[in-house]
Amino acid sequence: MSDIEIFVPFGLPPAEHAADLLRELQLPALAMLLARARRLPIPASPVVERDADASADWARGSRCLDSQHDGFARALPHEMWLARHFGLADPTHPDNSPPVAAALMRTCGIRPDPGHWFIVQPVHYHVARDHLVLTDPRALGLADGDARALFATALRSFEEAGLELRYGNADYWFVRADRHRDLLTATPDATCGHNIHIWMPEGTSARAWRKLQNEVQMDWHTHSVNAARTEAGRTPVNSLWLWGGAGVPTETASKAAARAESLFNFQGWYAAFGQYTSSSTIVPDADAQTLLASSEPHRFVMLDSLIGPALAGDWASWLEYMRMFEVSWFGPILRALHKGDIASISLIVNHNTRLRQWRTNRNGLRKIWQKPALNRLLS
Repeated sequence: MSDIEIFVPFGLPPAEHAADLLRELQLPALAMLLARARRLPIPASPVVERDADASADWARGSRCLDSQHDGFARALPHEMWLARHFGLADPTHPDNSPPVAAALMRTCGIRPDPGHWFIVQPVHYHVARDHLVLTDPRALGLADGDARALFATALRSFEEAGLELRYGNADYWFVRADRHRDLLTATPDATCGHNIHIWMPEGTSARAWRKLQNEVQMDWHTHSVNAARTEAGRTPVNSLWLWGGAGVPTETASKAAARAESLFNFQGWYAAFGQYTSSSTIVPDADAQTLLASSEPHRFVMLDSLIGPALAGDWASWLEYMRMFEVSWFGPILRALHKGDIASISLIVNHNTRLRQWRTNRNGLRKIWQKPALNRLLS
């Protein structure tokens, strides 16, 4: 018998659209799971004290994931939950992006040297009326050849600054920046769609980073890759996003902190969490049949297809993915619980300011007085 955790980032509809979105959905398996499950409390994050004279835009205050997550935090609720779940939450700097750079490097086949590493992502800044907005990096679709050409140009500026830049893949590069270890950074998804000023790296070395960033931006402005992208009607790659700063833990420390669970569909930067599990079962592209066929006692599946549509406000696509999840995931997993093939199901969902978690088992499904409904997603 085994337990399955289903994590659906942005599976919780935002309050302003929730009622309208749920009216469009017929999801009997999810409705049954929600109605027969018990809600679990989510521990609160520590309070972050800021300068009393800071603007309201910067005031993040306390964050309780079980109630209201601050919309100006440097990581989204599901990103913070994952960092805590895998033992990466930093109590000394709670208002920071998850420290996953070194782990993601290993996932990309790079052995990080001792030091403090950051993730560097090529991104596009959209020029709004009076500020810059970070657009979703997923939309870039940057080919490996183009990414390597941009990397080669950026490398010169990094080397001149005395920083080691490493290429992981088209989406993720890495920089060893020991002298920038003080920087507090934000994840791209927490920043996406907003004025970047609020989420730019903050710390004593922030000015030095921005100077380097500006040099790369100028070099890329007339780059042949961007000229070709613009001619083809695609957005240019015009800046870099720094986040995920982390030291390199020893192998002994990594093994001691590892969780005994198998991971399914942890892709992109989420694949870094595979470095914090002791299980040898890590399946980056799985379906429900593969998940249910596994003999691992603790299985954790990530369904992250809703993130892009939610960040873009594309609710038609959000609805389609939810319907697909019902057929491809919720239905088969719930049937397995009915049959007794698995012991329990946990469901974790969130939107940009709130996170909820429920759990049920076979006995819980016998609560026939609880009518299947999706209204628990409204709370």
